[in-house]
Amino acid sequence: MESRNEGSRTNNNNNSNNPSDTMSRAIAQYTIDARLHAVFEQSGESGKSFDYSQSVKTYTSAESVPEQQITAYLSKIQRGGLIQPFGCMLAIDDLTYRIIAYSQNSVELLGFITTTTTTAVPSLEAVQQRIIAVGTDIRSLFMSSSCVLLEKAFSAREITLLNPVWIHSKANGKPFYAILHRIDVGIVIDLEPARTEDPALSIAGAVQSQKLAVRAISQLQSLPGGDVKLLCDTVVESVRQLAAYDRVMVYKFHEDEHGEVVAESKRADLEPYLGLHYPATDIPQASRFLFKQNRVRMIVDCHADSVSVVQDERLRQPLCLVGSTLRAPHGCHSQYMANMGSIASLVMAVIINGNDDEGSTRNAMRLWGLVVCHHTSPRSIPFPLRYACEFLMQAFGLQLNMELQLSAQVLEKRVLRTQTLLCDMILRESPTGIVTQSPSIMDLVKCDGAALLFCGKYYPLGVTPTELQLKDIVQWLLSNHGDSTGLSTDSLADAGYPGALALADAVCGMAVAFITRSDFLFWFRSHPAKEIKWGGAKHHPEDKDDVQRMNPRSSFKAFLEVVKSRSLPWENAEMDAIHSLQLILRDSFKDEETTHSKAIVHDQAGDVAMQGIDELSSVAKEMVRLIETAMAPIFAVDADGCINGWNAKASELIGLSVEEAMGKSLVHDLVCEDSKNVTQELLLHALQGDEDKNVEIKLKAFGSQQHKKAVYVVVNACCSKDYTNKIVGVCFVGHDVTGQKNVMDKFVNIQGDYKAIVHSPSPLIPPIFASDENSCCTEWNTAMEILTGYGKEDVIGKTLVGEIFGSICRLKGHDSLTKFMVVLHNAIGGQDSDKFPFSFYNRGGRYVQGLLTANKRTNIDGHITGAFCFLQIASSDLQQALEIQRQQENVCFERMKELAYLCQEIKNPLNGIRFANSLLEATSLGEDQKQFIETSNACEKQIKKILGDIHLESVDESPFELVKTEFMLGNIINAVVSQVMIPLRERELQLIRDIPEEIKTLAVCGDQIRIQQILAEFLVNMVRYAPSPDGWVEIHVLPRLKQVADGATVAYIEYRLVSPGEGLPPDLVQDMFHNSRWTTQEGLGLSMCRKILKLMNGEVQYIRESERSYFFVILELRMPPKQLMNVE
Repeated sequence: MESRNEGSRTNNNNNSNNPSDTMSRAIAQYTIDARLHAVFEQSGESGKSFDYSQSVKTYTSAESVPEQQITAYLSKIQRGGLIQPFGCMLAIDDLTYRIIAYSQNSVELLGFITTTTTTAVPSLEAVQQRIIAVGTDIRSLFMSSSCVLLEKAFSAREITLLNPVWIHSKANGKPFYAILHRIDVGIVIDLEPARTEDPALSIAGAVQSQKLAVRAISQLQSLPGGDVKLLCDTVVESVRQLAAYDRVMVYKFHEDEHGEVVAESKRADLEPYLGLHYPATDIPQASRFLFKQNRVRMIVDCHADSVSVVQDERLRQPLCLVGSTLRAPHGCHSQYMANMGSIASLVMAVIINGNDDEGSTRNAMRLWGLVVCHHTSPRSIPFPLRYACEFLMQAFGLQLNMELQLSAQVLEKRVLRTQTLLCDMILRESPTGIVTQSPSIMDLVKCDGAALLFCGKYYPLGVTPTELQLKDIVQWLLSNHGDSTGLSTDSLADAGYPGALALADAVCGMAVAFITRSDFLFWFRSHPAKEIKWGGAKHHPEDKDDVQRMNPRSSFKAFLEVVKSRSLPWENAEMDAIHSLQLILRDSFKDEETTHSKAIVHDQAGDVAMQGIDELSSVAKEMVRLIETAMAPIFAVDADGCINGWNAKASELIGLSVEEAMGKSLVHDLVCEDSKNVTQELLLHALQGDEDKNVEIKLKAFGSQQHKKAVYVVVNACCSKDYTNKIVGVCFVGHDVTGQKNVMDKFVNIQGDYKAIVHSPSPLIPPIFASDENSCCTEWNTAMEILTGYGKEDVIGKTLVGEIFGSICRLKGHDSLTKFMVVLHNAIGGQDSDKFPFSFYNRGGRYVQGLLTANKRTNIDGHITGAFCFLQIASSDLQQALEIQRQQENVCFERMKELAYLCQEIKNPLNGIRFANSLLEATSLGEDQKQFIETSNACEKQIKKILGDIHLESVDESPFELVKTEFMLGNIINAVVSQVMIPLRERELQLIRDIPEEIKTLAVCGDQIRIQQILAEFLVNMVRYAPSPDGWVEIHVLPRLKQVADGATVAYIEYRLVSPGEGLPPDLVQDMFHNSRWTTQEGLGLSMCRKILKLMNGEVQYIRESERSYFFVILELRMPPKQLMNVE
């Protein structure tokens, strides 16, 4: 599918995600485009001798192109010196307002030529020379009122946001839309004639166009998520209703740059283009660049003759027309349109956020595709309507971006699920399971076939080469790519494989992962031409056609020619999945030495985890301090809705002390009756994980604050989670708006004091502005003046969308402007918006963030007259509290990621330990060595059991799984002691064992690994806090046998783990016996072990005496019948 001179995309897996890949492909495509352009130019103006299909096939090989040829091509596209005749163009110096360039039809369109029979009338050239020429002051051409508007626009920072400017010619009073943009040498003014009867000519008409766009945007936003096809189908219908073209299509760019029509709305008698694919050369890279600069492009009549631009000879190069709405189409494109029966077109760019791989900018914008409109006769739509279409495209891009992200997440989850199942097969069984069972490696990525070459045996799936052909591919890989870890290509022929021709169409693309020098994983793809069908019933790819005429048929043929030897490209996400599986397979084949090194890595990873928990504990303590001293009201409830957190600011506002508030029900005791439902819903959402923001609740006032009657607080709900990520309560960060609320109530209730309230300088009055039904500003209160730095005289009468918010108060990009336009017009249409996040830059350059509430304004008769808006600006204290909250969430998330990573990665070295032990067990070992192996196996099982605990939804509440087996008590003692030997040596402590000999051979029934875990945890803590050096730790074991009611014999085992001195710190002991309040990882471990012991009907006490302290552990274990006979 690729049409570029680098041929197929071939990557060594070592560098498969190179961020420069996209840029390299674009540069290569520029070269091909330039070569095709030169061939077309040489073929003559008619283009009849230009065989497009053959040219695309011929000129996509890797041939160099002279730099001058590329420069000439780009200059022709961007600085062609021609415009369309439906308007005229003037370019001025922005300091002197004097003309530096003009189109030759300017005199005629502006009305400076009069028709007369007198022979004394000067020629056209003479009139043009006298009236419009280089150096003419543009203000002499238009009425004085129009000149005022132009001068005002020229001084604007964002000149394009004021488009269009409605001006009148001084010669005949005709109206024009003036569309302005800046270039390197001045300002370009595109003048499009406006019909006086055109409803879009007035401000009300322009607003009506925006309202139509808002209606379409609302329709897009109301669609169910997860369906990109439905979104595209809806947008073509909306655009066709808005712009009234005969055909509207969504044209998507694939990763290899070729295009596809994915949605279409058309006149019934037109043939469909849905499903049609185009080669990348159909829309050159230079044109794609232009679409990112000027997102809406209209061609009124492809048959019309272009008009030349005359410019000042002192300009060093032709005028840049990239941003001009009048720029003439290239002859090649005009011929294409004419051949397909499309006389007029409107093309709009669909821009989304780019991937991180596509450049250094995190939110780089990417041209995803185009919305293309065709008409079978000349058609022009006014600029306000095109501007409304551009707003619709921005909203479509935002919605599409969300859908694509959702789709990518679903795909990633599916790949991860498949990857997990494949990994499980690899770890449990022979690697051949990934090709002999379901799911297989074909389910990991989209492919036509896959194969495993393992230990010299060939395991094929689907469409694959023969075994001989595959071994030939392996030899070629080792000879040409032996220093890499793999290869991916969409064309084996272009990648240089000599036997590609013998594989025919069955295998074109291949991805291979090197496991060892003799073991490989392969995925294969066929060429996609067989899957691609022409959308029209009248046209079939086998039908004869005039291939020399450029049209969709010849484009489709060119596309088929290009893809015959090439498959779909391998996407980065697919290569990541392959690479991950490759790493797991390589690890499973590692030898004993590698396994040993992994065990060392495991120990280091454990240290990192412990350090991370320490850091998290410190952050938690600091958070508690900041919350207590915060100037914003912060309170928390448990899962039952009862207060368990109440800071000083909350006490001050509500009038309840911490002691009085604790334990009260938020909904039933503290919230006013009319806020109970809202609060209950807010609480339920948060306990389910949905954190609502900016919700207003009304609280009762107590004690010294009872005079307030009620306290209004806008709160953000934040889930409180324990260390297992389980939601255990809700924290509310609030902002007191009681003063503003009281003022706003007065505003609503006392209509006579409207002006006094709105324009009061009181700090309690929020920033307020209002608009009429045409979105022009009618109110701008004192608080708004202070916030923005602009007075009423700067904004009254100007449009809120574009002029005020956009030019005067700058926004962050077109997306922000689109969202604000939707909110404002919804309010004017009767749909109120509450707490909409709204941000802008004020006069001083400060970035202001707030929440916008927009409500409809009505007159006495109830008719809507505009919109009333006010802003809630968060106090610095609230912003600080929210920032702290965000930091805490980020830290917790990062630690959770680290924990998840450790839990996953630690399994691999554990498998290595198991494998190494199995190898040792198969050798000749002495009794001591066998005992060492048993101890190692016991420790490995203990780690695995602990890792299993981490996956429980709640370690505190979920029951631990107990697995009862028969075992020797002596084995437990050896495994427990092995876990403290290194700390004993490091701290120079002596270990004393007081263990009866019969204990070592005493067999009992129980969960060996859990008992081992419990005793090891208690012993490790005794060693950790024993006095050093010259200290000691003693293990004392005392067994007692007792017969129970059912006739069975039970062994009661008493363990005393003793050390001199003070022993464990009191806080740690508290953590152990109050497991819901632990603050350290040691406390968590002790608490969990105590819980497990209770599940086994055991018990533990920690006893501190004058000169020593010890753990006293009692275990009750049944004895097997065989052991009972031996004891008797």
